Amino acid sequence: MVMARASTTSDVFNAIAEPQRREILLHLRRGEHAVGELALELEMTQPQASKHLRVLREVGLVHVRVDGKQRLYELDPAGLLPVKEWLGGFEQFWNESFDRLNDYVRELDRTRGKGQYSD
Repeated sequence: MVMARASTTSDVFNAIAEPQRREILLHLRRGEHAVGELALELEMTQPQASKHLRVLREVGLVHVRVDGKQRLYELDPAGLLPVKEWLGGFEQFWNESFDRLNDYVRELDRTRGKGQYSD
């Protein structure tokens, strides 16, 4: 039995799971790009780039505008807000973990009477 593949356009997490789409977003951080430019820079065909850009547009990660015959794409950072919010919980977890590690190392330092681990 073959299972249907989940839609990559259902949310931002599915869209950015694809490495080539993440590469496109990295290029768009530097500013607006035409489809052809992105395809050339990322060594993919223009139809492949267009397909990835369509997915990114559908989940709100990029804007498109038409300038003559070109379609120009620009990053929409607001589209990454769900990812930022999700990662925020992990940031707090790691900060707390590093704080506990720092406290542990300082306690070791005190009990051993050595200052080699101090800030």
